[in-house]
Amino acid sequence: MPRSVNHVASKAKRKKVLKLAKGNWGSRKNVWTVAKNTVEKGLQYAYRDRKAKKRSFRALWIQRINAAARMHGMSYSQFMGAIHKGNVDINRKVLADLAMNNPQAFEAILNSVK
Repeated sequence: MPRSVNHVASKAKRKKVLKLAKGNWGSRKNVWTVAKNTVEKGLQYAYRDRKAKKRSFRALWIQRINAAARMHGMSYSQFMGAIHKGNVDINRKVLADLAMNNPQAFEAILNSVK
């Protein structure tokens, strides 16, 4: 009796991986084993960097808040300490946006917690 192989499913699986590998250079886009490794590694990087993106944005917000606070004679740590002590519930993302796009509002918050 001949061996039964599900060519439809295996072809679909390869096709899906090769579609994900589209845009890579050389054999990474069309050779099955190389493309499979490329896609697996790419998905690992994507998972890792979704977490790293959150860390890097938080660091950016802190730098922006620090720069804006220092323009008004206060360090970042002093400013955040005063914010928490004054029970002002504004997160770093909003504070950084105010510091960049609306300096008057940021200055008003800074003066209210001084």
